[in-house]
Amino acid sequence: MATEKEMRKEGEGEAYPMKGGDGPYSYSKNSSYQGELRNAAKELVSEAIVEHLDIVKFSPSTTIRVADLGCSVGPNTFFAVQNILEAIELKYYQSQALNSQIPEFQVFFNDHVSNDFNTLFLSLPVDRRYNAAGVPGSFYSNLFPSHSLHVAHISTAIHWLSRVPKEVLDRSSPAWNKGRITYLSASEEVIEAYAAQCGDDMARFLQARAQEIAEGGLLIIILAVRPNGIPHSQVNLNIVQDLMGSCLVDMAKKARNC
Repeated sequence: MATEKEMRKEGEGEAYPMKGGDGPYSYSKNSSYQGELRNAAKELVSEAIVEHLDIVKFSPSTTIRVADLGCSVGPNTFFAVQNILEAIELKYYQSQALNSQIPEFQVFFNDHVSNDFNTLFLSLPVDRRYNAAGVPGSFYSNLFPSHSLHVAHISTAIHWLSRVPKEVLDRSSPAWNKGRITYLSASEEVIEAYAAQCGDDMARFLQARAQEIAEGGLLIIILAVRPNGIPHSQVNLNIVQDLMGSCLVDMAKKARNC
């Protein structure tokens, strides 16, 4: 099993944060799709917290610590956090054993070091009922002390791998992807290379969270998936990304010819 230092080094990978600021091309103005996924999962998240967060194992004086991993900037992270805190409060209200005492909340917003944390914190809700802190770093590495988190949440972020598989960039490799940004029209070797990288990343992610989440806590993961039996070529998101990749390649070719 990898040590914490090895996990941190392996998890650093490549960092390409979302576009910051609040301009017309910023992530905060172009993340409605992510918001729709968050809204679609809202009830499931609330139910999971109410049913499975084991607050009996928390000390009555415990400050509840929640982390949103891969938070980026914009309103999505604040809406997600608000939903989580409301569900936790409901859990406490329903618990007669703890006399419905609502604890204090500490919320950690995590993303890459180069994320636009300035814009993020300038747009914090003024009526928030929690203390806020930023935690820069890759969520594929350890970010928090052992057993310190009660809820770790990640939405539409874990599909971003820590790095592009080296094989798909190597022209001498059977897995060379010929400059494409997706694997939709690629060979089986390319798909296997991406799958292997995904497996390694997910193992590091889960190992880190296993160390950080307190007894009785929860890990919530929201991501788009491919249904079993559906080919990669028939997944709508893959089709859109493949079209986008073709446009980017054409733009790069035109730039070289200018």
